[in-house]
Amino acid sequence: QVQLVESGGGLVQAGGSLRLSCAASIRLFNFNAMGWYRQAPGKQRELVAVISSRGSTNYGDSAKGRLTISRDNVKNTVYLQMNSLKPEDTAVYYCMLEPLGGMNYWGKGTLVTVSS
Repeated sequence: QVQLVESGGGLVQAGGSLRLSCAASIRLFNFNAMGWYRQAPGKQRELVAVISSRGSTNYGDSAKGRLTISRDNVKNTVYLQMNSLKPEDTAVYYCMLEPLGGMNYWGKGTLVTVSS
């Protein structure tokens, strides 16, 4: 059973920055993709950013230019650096891992609140 533990969420003013972390209980070589999704109140869960096992990245439209995904294979951790945050970035951010086979794994989420 893969476990994903997110951290780094919190309250920040508009224009500020946060870095989210997602620690996986498996080595980051054993996956297809890993990334972040978010869900704002009353809205569907949407892609923020994903990174493949080969290091290629894909970003949702809302993240481009402001958010950066990266990984540390030694620490089995994926990060999401979020800059120039806006109130509309307020959401629960979920870590996702797509294994080599089977269903995706999800973390419990970390809340990011951006005040205006």
